[in-house]
Amino acid sequence: MTTRHLPRRADRAEHGAMRAALIALPLLVLPGLASAQPAPDRRQESRRAELDSLFEHLRSAPDDASAMMIENRIRAIWVEGASPAAVLLLRRGARNLAARTNDEALEDFDAALILSPNSAEAWHQRAQAYAALGDAPAAARDLQEALRLEPRHFGALLTLSMLQEERGDARAALRSMEAALALHPKLRGGAERLRDLRRKAEGDAT
Repeated sequence: MTTRHLPRRADRAEHGAMRAALIALPLLVLPGLASAQPAPDRRQESRRAELDSLFEHLRSAPDDASAMMIENRIRAIWVEGASPAAVLLLRRGARNLAARTNDEALEDFDAALILSPNSAEAWHQRAQAYAALGDAPAAARDLQEALRLEPRHFGALLTLSMLQEERGDARAALRSMEAALALHPKLRGGAERLRDLRRKAEGDAT
């Protein structure tokens, strides 16, 4: 289990106040300003159309550099699909996760999901925080929801494969990894991981 790094009391209070402010932010939007924004359905349709095109190009990307550029754009669209306030929370949660302040990251992702419960990326990122804290069942539940919302979420499939391998189910981990690579053949480290999982799965079968 990852060691938890608890912030100072003053820092925690400041972070909590910021989260509350971000959650309340949508309530402060004036009706006239809100009506000036593009209709959510049109934005969602535009994102879906772009994602469909990006995934087609991702499967046929000629090299790692091209695949990485496409992957980065897909990930950006997944994040941007959340509300503006939730996007800020997701980005800060990702920084906290990278800094191993996993409790703070979990709180950020909790708050983001209150604002954007249909964000597959928010569910995936919270799953990563749960996994970092050693709560594999909670992580698995969040990954299931992320994949329900976005079945093409190769990041969630990769995280799921890692959880399955950790619990000793190499064959399930292999299936999840194969699904991720079917979407993103040049996923970084994917080919090596696939070979390792195949060896483990073959060993389990004998």
